[in-house]
Amino acid sequence: MSILDDMAALVREAGQIVLSARDIWAHTHEKTSAADLVTEYDEAVEAFLKERLPKLLPGSQFFGEEEAENCDPSRGWVFIVDPIDGTTNFVRGIPQSAISVALAHDGQVEYAVVYDPFKDELFSASRGGGAFRNGSPIHVSTLPLSQGIFGMGTAIYKRENIAPTMRLTEQLMNRSCDFRRLGAAALDLCNVACGRTEVFFEYSLCPWDYAAGSLIITEAGGHVSTLEGTPLPITERCSVWASNDVNKDVLKELAV
Repeated sequence: MSILDDMAALVREAGQIVLSARDIWAHTHEKTSAADLVTEYDEAVEAFLKERLPKLLPGSQFFGEEEAENCDPSRGWVFIVDPIDGTTNFVRGIPQSAISVALAHDGQVEYAVVYDPFKDELFSASRGGGAFRNGSPIHVSTLPLSQGIFGMGTAIYKRENIAPTMRLTEQLMNRSCDFRRLGAAALDLCNVACGRTEVFFEYSLCPWDYAAGSLIITEAGGHVSTLEGTPLPITERCSVWASNDVNKDVLKELAV
């Protein structure tokens, strides 16, 4: 088995922790606000992956959402992990969440797995090796935005992003057929990768939100950058823009 296969197997196993959840509200607390939640299941998934993933690559580091301060993700081999992307959905019983794991080397993502345990959909990619959904190759769509739909995130943790998010949403609505706001950025990125949507943006995401999904999109023939058009960093919160190849220049035409 390859390291990507091993990562996928562990992430599927971790998905059983998510599916076992009961009485989630009773196991939930706020981190920074009522919009920023963490559950005991987030912590259990991260603890499981923190114990198991580094064994796949001795000497590697672990950069998780709940323990991000203990690692420099730009140096050496690093697992970048969001134990439950879409925690608010998870807490409220909306089956739209995922486990996201990327393996980066010196700041560049080399392997990626995003797993939706509710749909049993596993997206994966390796640099130069293509992107897959449950083992079958995927590719971004070929639709222009005028015939397509876009996804967006509201970055509600940072209230100053509300107004620009709504302005950009309005611009894209005037250019597209419709939009979706699903509440799990890793899955939003995978939706672009497999052709379900043509564009996705969010004004503020952390590396564990976008690291895995960004590689899956590029290996599926798409494009990903910040809203300023610069490469995504692996070390800090930033804006994210993702699209298929047809719409790669749409960002240049917008007032961001």
